[in-house]
Amino acid sequence: MIISAWRIVPTEHQAVAFSGDGARLNPGRWNGAGVPVVYAAGSISLAMLEMLVHLREATTLPDYRLIEVQFDESLLTAINADQLPRNWRRDPAPSILKQFGDDWVRERGSVILRVPSAITGEPNYLINPAHPQFSELRIGRAQKVEFDSRLLPESLAPKSKRRRKR
Repeated sequence: MIISAWRIVPTEHQAVAFSGDGARLNPGRWNGAGVPVVYAAGSISLAMLEMLVHLREATTLPDYRLIEVQFDESLLTAINADQLPRNWRRDPAPSILKQFGDDWVRERGSVILRVPSAITGEPNYLINPAHPQFSELRIGRAQKVEFDSRLLPESLAPKSKRRRKR
């Protein structure tokens, strides 16, 4: 079965969206510093939610691109929430999750690791760009994506769309 996953990146990073450099320089829930990995979501809406939770400190909203990646289900290993510690959804994430992801990248057991989203529990996908089977992934063309202003913090919503205080 072919699976689609989605990645949202600032326009200026679309050329390197699947290099793993972003996560290598800015570690995430599932990887430590210096470990390249690509984060993708199981749906466009989840990709948007995952992006929006990181906009807390943003002062401007960059232009974003949405990129689909397709892969065969046989290329993935799955982790279920019941295999994780009770506090796995905590923010900041327990360090054991970073260690788990780092070990997965180094061992190269699979090119894709399905993990649950800490936001919804729905599937997110980690992609190992250094895995020998990375070339089997089909990466689509980047498309412009716009966030509905109702989802954005007031400070990031376009002035014409800001909610009026009553």
